[in-house]
Amino acid sequence: MKTLLLMRHGKSDWGADYQADHERPLNERGVRSSRLMGRLLAGRKMAPQHVISSSALRARTTAELAIEAGGWDCPLVLDTGLYGSGVAGVLAIAAAAPDVARLAIIGHQPTWSMTVGEIVGSRVEMKTASVAVVELTIDSWSELPDAGGSLIDLINPRTFFGSKWDQDRQQGHGG
Repeated sequence: MKTLLLMRHGKSDWGADYQADHERPLNERGVRSSRLMGRLLAGRKMAPQHVISSSALRARTTAELAIEAGGWDCPLVLDTGLYGSGVAGVLAIAAAAPDVARLAIIGHQPTWSMTVGEIVGSRVEMKTASVAVVELTIDSWSELPDAGGSLIDLINPRTFFGSKWDQDRQQGHGG
């Protein structure tokens, strides 16, 4: 059995000064949500053992903040193929992942909603920094492209703003 955590990057800053879409940063809420999700997944004993992120700045920063805030003990691999990829590309990248029980992949809409839909049979709306937790009855990630799974949770960080997981709010760092 494997667990796939598909995480959409945190809210980006459309007003920031950046040269290309690939370099668009997170805004303050995106930073806060990314940290919160890192702590929340760790607290629920759902921290991934391996993280693959789109190389886009907003996705990479989401991954780095979640890993740091949650104290996840795992490698972070950046994959340029996740930026602008379709469902087949995401599944191929996941299929090549190391043999870990919990894998997180961090990337972009609309591909994330469509990828969840492809695996579980119904599309979900992936808000910024949300995580779809998909349980798969496979023994190896290489089986993923042809496997079905069950959506066991869809975690939206806004649900947890002001909670015990939201240390940024408690420390006065708004958002």
